[in-house]
Amino acid sequence: MLLFLCSLPLWLGAFFTVLLPTMVAMAGPALVRKRYPLSILAKNNEIAGFKFATVGAIYGVILAFAIVTVWEKFSEAELFVLQEAGSSATIYRLAAGENADAIATRAALEAYLGAVIEDEWLRMAEGKESREAATALDDLYTAAMRLGDGKPGAVGVEIMRELGNLTQARRGRLHLAMGVVPPALWTMLLFGALLTISFTYFFGHENLRSQVTMTGGLASIVFLGLFVIVSYDHPFTGEVSIEPHPLTAVRNNFHHE
Repeated sequence: MLLFLCSLPLWLGAFFTVLLPTMVAMAGPALVRKRYPLSILAKNNEIAGFKFATVGAIYGVILAFAIVTVWEKFSEAELFVLQEAGSSATIYRLAAGENADAIATRAALEAYLGAVIEDEWLRMAEGKESREAATALDDLYTAAMRLGDGKPGAVGVEIMRELGNLTQARRGRLHLAMGVVPPALWTMLLFGALLTISFTYFFGHENLRSQVTMTGGLASIVFLGLFVIVSYDHPFTGEVSIEPHPLTAVRNNFHHE
């Protein structure tokens, strides 16, 4: 469900995540008022106000924590892509030379980047990885190990170190592509949103329109926060996503050197 919401255009995702739930929440006070008269609800104002302040503060902290966490993970995914691009550029330069092993290593590196950009990026949008990219990485390891045997010790070690960094960066972005926020936190966020908004139904205000408007304002803020989390939960899915531009730039530079 979250992957589906992430893949929607922003305006459509905002409709399902913010506008529609807010409209439903605004209908709550009117429905409660039909069942319970103002005289009964007004008695709850003092004690319900104290409890609402506590619940609202706790939920606000949880929501803010989730937003900060998802943004940090999104930034971490960007760093993984930059690290992968940097390691690729370093390997290409260390594999300089016209011998067969050097040429094979550079060709394997180009094939790997091509598989990542053209195939794996599309699969990451679905929370998956590419077998083609995995096979290309295996071929790159094979070629690099052959090249490392013919290079000076320090160069061979550095090639394998950068290849390890590349692999680690790839595993990092594949892991984050499956989603940032764990299910337990999503459960807490959704339950907390329902609890916080439903608390406003226990208040009794003489002006029903004013109470409905205040409920709508609170609901819109809560659901906007959830919308931000949904948008960044899958860093490689939807309009708010990380593009393979660093890897593309590195691959393009290979042909100009």
